[in-house]
Amino acid sequence: MHAFRGIPYAQPPVGPLRFAAPVPHEPWDGVLNADEFGSPPPQPMRLTSSDEWLTVNVWTPDVGASALPVMVWLYGGRFTTGASDESDCDGRRLAAGGVVVVSLNYRVAGEGFMLIAGAMPNRGLLDQVAALQWVHDNIAGFGGDPNNVTVFGESAGAASVAMLMVMPAAAGLFHRGIAQSVPNFLFGSDLAADVASVVAERLGLRSTVGDLTDVPPQALADATGGNEYQDRWGYPLAVRRSQFGPVIDGEILPDSPFRALVAGAGRGVDLLIGHNRDEYRYVVHENGGVVTAEQAERALDLLPPTLGGAQTYRAAYPRANHAELYEHVCSDFVYRMPTLHIAQAHALGGGATHLYEFCFDASSFGAAHTTEIPLVFGTLDSPIGSALYGSAPQAEAVSREMSAAWRAFATDGDPGWPAYEPTEQFTRVFDIGSRTVRYPEQASQQIWSDYPFDPFALSI
Repeated sequence: MHAFRGIPYAQPPVGPLRFAAPVPHEPWDGVLNADEFGSPPPQPMRLTSSDEWLTVNVWTPDVGASALPVMVWLYGGRFTTGASDESDCDGRRLAAGGVVVVSLNYRVAGEGFMLIAGAMPNRGLLDQVAALQWVHDNIAGFGGDPNNVTVFGESAGAASVAMLMVMPAAAGLFHRGIAQSVPNFLFGSDLAADVASVVAERLGLRSTVGDLTDVPPQALADATGGNEYQDRWGYPLAVRRSQFGPVIDGEILPDSPFRALVAGAGRGVDLLIGHNRDEYRYVVHENGGVVTAEQAERALDLLPPTLGGAQTYRAAYPRANHAELYEHVCSDFVYRMPTLHIAQAHALGGGATHLYEFCFDASSFGAAHTTEIPLVFGTLDSPIGSALYGSAPQAEAVSREMSAAWRAFATDGDPGWPAYEPTEQFTRVFDIGSRTVRYPEQASQQIWSDYPFDPFALSI
């Protein structure tokens, strides 16, 4: 296995390039030392060590090969955190099965998604496009096939896959997409502008390029966060737990993927997509594992898209206690139903769609958000993989199955089970004894069937 880390694909986005579209990196003289990951992009709670954030990493089983399938990984992190050096996303085991794996850094938080007056919107998405262009231009030198590229990502990375499928700038740069746990991700421009103004006010500035260009990137990152979610930006966004997200700007992102995919955008890109059964348990676990009856009642009253939503959920899940109902409704609103709706939209638009649900609950908090990542990558021995699964029986078997399905899909578009269609709704359930069944979450599907997943809007 050959690993190349920290290869720059774009100029450092600082100085006059701050808050602008990425610019291709200038050539360098001699040999580039590619044995260390590039610096993570500026983000809260993590220091960046240099301006070289926009880098890619490549794992290849054979630099002398030709036409190996290529898989390009996009990390999650609520468009606020994340980097390509995370231990559970090391590409060597996935690549060992006969593919070239690429991961990349893209701008997050204020650098990538803050809606600043005078700045290019959706800069983090443009970084992803620039990295895909680098892959197109260079991956043959690592044994990969530029005409067989699959983009795969989790959470914000999965939302990015959905957006790349409908973005004109990304057309032709990839051929398949794998979306793991697509969140409710779009921000209205009014909300995004208000978030930006609040962040800038903390620095005593306005949210303009002129005011913010000279602010150190880490200082801008550290100015994010805070407790304004519920009072200023609404309870649903507090449940989403994100302060940044992409906006429909009409050019970079012309329309919502939920609408554009139905209309046929992205029909030429095959899609493998799914969610985890216990998605929101990740958040409950982070918050100490306790859900009060009052918390559950508020979520049940405010989140469902139907009148009498609390009663609807109780009728749909009659054996669930208040904590389980809270987990169900939050999982549906934030992850499960957005994922299903993207799958349905792609299939209705004429695309080849394969759906899955991850139900292997051997981790310390079940089949929750992110827990499938070390199984897909085969990194059960990483710090994250070990913390989740330890010596859990069957984890290796489930990991081998998922890795093989992802590679098979990247190779020829067939992960090993029938495509999703509206009647049979074929869905692969990954678990001990994986199986193909009708989509399991029928009750939630019915409750959310007509919900549009429009962008989060400013509530004041």
